[in-house]
Amino acid sequence: MKLVIGNKNYSTWSLRPWLLLDYFSLDFTEIIESLGPDQLGQRLGQYSASNKVPVLLDDEVCVWDSLAICEYINEQYLAGKGWPKSVANRALARSLSAQMHSGFGAMRNEMPMNIRAKRQLNLSRDAQRDIQLVQQAWHNAMAQSGGPWLAGEFSIVDCMFAPVVMRFETYNIPLSASAQSYAEQMLALPSIKKWIASALTEDEVVQVDEAGH
Repeated sequence: MKLVIGNKNYSTWSLRPWLLLDYFSLDFTEIIESLGPDQLGQRLGQYSASNKVPVLLDDEVCVWDSLAICEYINEQYLAGKGWPKSVANRALARSLSAQMHSGFGAMRNEMPMNIRAKRQLNLSRDAQRDIQLVQQAWHNAMAQSGGPWLAGEFSIVDCMFAPVVMRFETYNIPLSASAQSYAEQMLALPSIKKWIASALTEDEVVQVDEAGH
């Protein structure tokens, strides 16, 4: 099984399935492609017609899009352990994952993941609203599930929100007590520490993702 990813410093979508694979100690090979603009579409197009990362290659199976990859891993290798056991918590986890997948656009656009950096931003009202909505979603989810992760046990939904934790760290976003506790728990994960350590060794600068000052 091969996972094609972008720069670990910048690629939020790559982090999500990588974290699922590493957390559950699955055997895979990572292929890193630069997200720099030089022949980017041509380079990524050799793996899938999406011309994007991540892409999972498993024998004859090709899966692209982070959430689709996580679903495939869950079905094929985790016997369903990628989602919570209880029906209610699975519904919660899937709802939050879908919300993260398609929502919080202002926050994501204004705050690109940049693990190596510590930066300051003047955020729009929409981005500030997204930040508050994320924190409220985390608080409500853990209150409903009982924690310690968003939907009880660690699952795909935590992988979906891991890049948000990275963003909050980079841009020094003030967090509520419950959100800060969740962020610290994520940053303490051995898999996340491994990803961060690799990101810190990268020296390529993708200028479009260097927001703020």
